[in-house]
Parts: sequence; C-alpha cells; structure tokens
Amino acid sequence: MSLRALLFHLLLVENPVIVIFKEMSRLLEQINKDTIPQHLAIIMDGNGRWAKAKGMFRSMGHENGTKAVREITEACVEINVPYLTLYAFSTENWNRPKIEVELLMRLLVSSLKKEIKLLDKHNIKLNAIGNLDALPSKAQKELRDVIEKTKNNTKMTLTLALSYGSREEITKTIQEISLKVKKGLISPENIDEKLINNHLYTQDLPDVDLLIRTSGEQRISNFLLWQLAYAELYFTDVLWPDYTKNHLFEAILNYQNRERRFGKTSEQL
Repeated sequence: MSLRALLFHLLLVENPVIVIFKEMSRLLEQINKDTIPQHLAIIMDGNGRWAKAKGMFRSMGHENGTKAVREITEACVEINVPYLTLYAFSTENWNRPKIEVELLMRLLVSSLKKEIKLLDKHNIKLNAIGNLDALPSKAQKELRDVIEKTKNNTKMTLTLALSYGSREEITKTIQEISLKVKKGLISPENIDEKLINNHLYTQDLPDVDLLIRTSGEQRISNFLLWQLAYAELYFTDVLWPDYTKNHLFEAILNYQNRERRFGKTSEQL
C-alpha cells in the first residue's frame, strides 16, 4: 500500500470519529421509526464513579454528565421520541453531603440557563415533576422561567424528575384522593386507574415504554413505580458521562426486538 493510500485509509477507516459516525449511521438504519418508544425514561447513574475512576472530584462527574444529557436529548429528537424523562435528583439525594447537594443545585440553575437555546432550537418543551417546593428558590425560579418560555414547543417533552420519589408521589396521590372522598367529591367505588393517573405528577404523560439505567446497577430506585408497570427495562454498564447516541440507539434496537405482550399470549398479538 502506498503512503498516500495508507493515509487515506487511516483518515477514512481508522479515524475514531469516522468509525463512531459510521456505527451511528448503521444503527440508525436498523431502527424502526414506527416502533419508537413513546415515553423513554432514564436513570442517569454513574457520575461519581466516573469521576473517581479518573482521579477527579465528584463534581466533575456531574458536570460531564450534563454533556450526556445534551447528546441524548438531541438523539431522542432525531429519532422522534415524544417524551423523555430524566431522573435528575431523587428525594433520597438530599441525604448526600451538603456540599455535593449545593453543587448539584447550582449546576441545575446554570444548565437551565445554558440549554434554553437548545430547547428552543429543537422545539422541546421542558417539564418537571417531584416535590419542587423543596428546591432552592433560585432553582425554582429558573425552572419556572424555562418551563414558561418553552411551553408552546411541540416536538418533544423533556421532563426532569427533581426532588422526586415515587413512594412520596403515590402517598401524596392517596392523600389527595382520600380528602376528596372525605368531602364527598369522589365515591370510593369510582376510584380507578384513570383517576389515580390524574392525581400523579405525571398526569400529562403516557406510561413509560422503556427504562434505561446506566452504570451497571439493576434496580429502579423509587423511580416512576406506577408508570413503569409494563415498561421494558434495559441496564448497561456504561457510566452516564460516557453514554452516547450510539449507546442509546443500541438500547432502542434491543427494545424493538422484544415482544411486548401486556399479559396476552404471543398468539393473541
């Protein structure tokens, strides 16, 4: 092989960027656009371990995790996922060291300010669920501002689960329904799944079709317990800051190769 041919080969075949792009194109070609999950939920796990493995402070893991959020959000727009929900901060996360919690709240505010252009560019509506009153006032204000500015966007709804815990959500729902029963506004015999859905934080969202959790952990961690009733679960060892479009497309293909029966037999489908 001549030097010129070798350089051409290295540029087009061995260049890591070219290889990644080719793999992305290959995966995209295999995805069936007719069976894209309507609601994708992700537990973004592994920021701290990513930083520790690189000898960095945990804060660097969280900061690099925001880059993955941007890439995956854009990927979901690209393949027409209508609803994306990200587990950003749980009710249990308040128990972390105070300095880390403060950092996460500052990162939330700065990220919202930075990403408003991205949301508008891709016609994304921002939504948030959880005990939002527990957030610092500055974070609440920035969140409300971005939600208001993007409320008319229609391409995709991006929901951030903040200070969110599913058991707390279900408990709150039971309390609200019980109070209405006590006041005579609802009869106990009229309580059904639809009524319960209408009292959840996610009342405007469909049930989850696919849940992805990164970092190798294989548990749900108090996330959307009611909404995940018939979701497909996908676990990957990849740490969240390293999670890319290609990883997402692989998860989508895995999902599309499963048979979702919803209690029926294969012959009934």
